Amino acid sequence: MPNPKGNPQNFEPIKTDREEPLIANLSFRVSERMKEEVKAQKDPAQFCRDAIQEKLDREK
Repeated sequence: MPNPKGNPQNFEPIKTDREEPLIANLSFRVSERMKEEVKAQKDPAQFCRDAIQEKLDREK
């Protein structure tokens, strides 16, 4: 029997306006101080993505 509180829209894929969808996860260890400084940013996840992309661009 289906869940009467279920919502079929929950099963639709998430739409994105990015060039590449963010479908992969990445985790790594940092110091406690670094973690706190990143968490203090306005958008910590985007801050990390930008920092990693900047470093990758410099390495090319």
